[in-house]
Amino acid sequence: MLFLSHTSTARLPTQFGAFDVHVFTDSRNGLEHVALTCGEVQGKQDPLVRVHSECLTGDVFGSTRCDCGEQLHHAQRLIQQSGQGLILYLKNHEGRGIGLTNKMRAYALQDQGMDTVEANVALGLPVDARTYEAAADMLGYFDIDSIRLLSNNQDKRTALQALGISVHQQVPLLTTPTADNLKYLQTKSVKLGHLIPDL
Repeated sequence: MLFLSHTSTARLPTQFGAFDVHVFTDSRNGLEHVALTCGEVQGKQDPLVRVHSECLTGDVFGSTRCDCGEQLHHAQRLIQQSGQGLILYLKNHEGRGIGLTNKMRAYALQDQGMDTVEANVALGLPVDARTYEAAADMLGYFDIDSIRLLSNNQDKRTALQALGISVHQQVPLLTTPTADNLKYLQTKSVKLGHLIPDL
């Protein structure tokens, strides 16, 4: 069952190149998710796709505690270079689905020495509460059922496949570690199974 309805489209020039921005509204909760598309994607097989979880601190404020903003911009560059692809920007995924308030509480615990997984557990929260039905619905709108996934997260690949999306290839989306996010990246690699070599 589809929960998203396509509500608007406009051209979106960016510092990385021109995209079309498509807004989708979720009938269950009113959340507005976004698909950025480059080139002709309707009905295409195996386009590059970044399924990106909302991260206010990284995407908007340029936080170096995580690699989210860098990954988003890197995906925009790669898709522009390819000439075709999509970025699916999922709302309500802040802090792997725990919300902004709890994410800040987890940050405070990380400042006391915990890693990102330990902090969520200490708060009695799930390590990862994200779901990807909205991404599958957006791909369905564009009649896409097979993709090349821009992600280091193997669980994301598995979740999309369970929703009927064939992941023809998982394409690494690597960034340069910093002093601020090295431990975070190491935790994602060791505890969450992300494919991040050379840490």
